[in-house]
Amino acid sequence: METTRHFTATVYIVESGAVALHHHDRLGIRIPPGGHIDRGELPHEAGLREVREETGLDATLLDGTDDVGAPAGRTLPQPRQQMLYDVNVHDDGTVGHQHIDHVYYARVDSREIDPDGDDEADTEAWAWYDESDLRASDIDPDTVQFALEAIAAAESLEDADSGADAD
Repeated sequence: METTRHFTATVYIVESGAVALHHHDRLGIRIPPGGHIDRGELPHEAGLREVREETGLDATLLDGTDDVGAPAGRTLPQPRQQMLYDVNVHDDGTVGHQHIDHVYYARVDSREIDPDGDDEADTEAWAWYDESDLRASDIDPDTVQFALEAIAAAESLEDADSGADAD
């Protein structure tokens, strides 16, 4: 049996030391904004679109990708992680469907979630989790790990920004 693979993008959004996660009814777990990469979209564009549709927030990627001077190309933001998730596993152990997920970290300027897309989770499905909330939660370990990394990356960037302001 052939495994169908789809490319997806996920963005852990950080505001004041916390990440936003929502309860996904079908999956029964808490996850950050994300979804399938549409035809003609780049992975980071899909992630930012998903953030906007699911939360109504405009995100800025935490991207440290060095620019490469390519005359016929441009440097794309590198995902912080790339994950392969089995979405549909059959009783015999074969995998029918997988997601190749590009995981990004980003900052937002507000915690006011107001979904902007069709069929998105209600505002009440969302919650902000700081480090202690994440460590005390029963959220999937990979989600906790990536959320903690996103918080640390945002704090590191804020520290660098405040150090530059002091000069």
